[in-house]
Amino acid sequence: MQDEWSAAVDARAHAADRLAEAVRSGKPCAPVRDMVSTAAEGYAVQEINTRRALEAGRRVVGRKVGVTNPLMQKQFGIDEPDFGMLFADMAYLDGLPIPVERFLQPRAEAEVALVFGRDLVGGPFTGAEVIRAVEFALVAIEIADSRIADWDITLADTIADNASAGAYVLGNTPVSLMGLDLRGAAMTMTRGGQEVSTGSGAACLGHPLNAAVWLASRVGRTDHALRAGDVVLTGSLGPIVPVGPGDDFEAHVDGLGSVRAVFSS
Repeated sequence: MQDEWSAAVDARAHAADRLAEAVRSGKPCAPVRDMVSTAAEGYAVQEINTRRALEAGRRVVGRKVGVTNPLMQKQFGIDEPDFGMLFADMAYLDGLPIPVERFLQPRAEAEVALVFGRDLVGGPFTGAEVIRAVEFALVAIEIADSRIADWDITLADTIADNASAGAYVLGNTPVSLMGLDLRGAAMTMTRGGQEVSTGSGAACLGHPLNAAVWLASRVGRTDHALRAGDVVLTGSLGPIVPVGPGDDFEAHVDGLGSVRAVFSS
């Protein structure tokens, strides 16, 4: 029994090392599902690299919820959401250049971001409790990025890889949830002025707040419970789009306005 436990610990450490080396070298790696196969094992790997990041001086400022869109779930054969950490050095400003070379295989997706004004510790939480904790909403563009070659991922792979988080850009117009219809909010994203993705809030687990409730309840009894000031990217509102050098994306969500992600050439 002790040998089996030690082998499992070693496998998770090796998986974390493989993903970290992909970041260090700038070269995507093989999937890690040869070493971890369940969501729980994937989160254990994610936690190893999260703690390494914190020890290196990085700062957690929020979470991302992934695989919330039915199209993405079908594409990757995944039937449940996941979450990853957002660090301060992953945030870029609306319309200012983003260094494309920091990513391995970037893809852009338009989302609703929620910024929390209260802690959510414990749980599980109700929708009303989460709504009361949200201070405001923002339009956002997430730059998803997989350290795994060709985005060849299972649920365990993407969880281990910090839910394929890369970076994000937030809009600058905070909007109260009071009277805001996030379920019906239409989204349009363009690249160089050409429409490349459309959708609505209903594409994110039926409602972006559903993703936030799932996340708050999932992490509320862990070391990563949501705290006042945290940003939560609730998940894609439409198809994700590959990113190339010089690309200029603009996402618009009804009621939240617009945000731009501009990549260096």
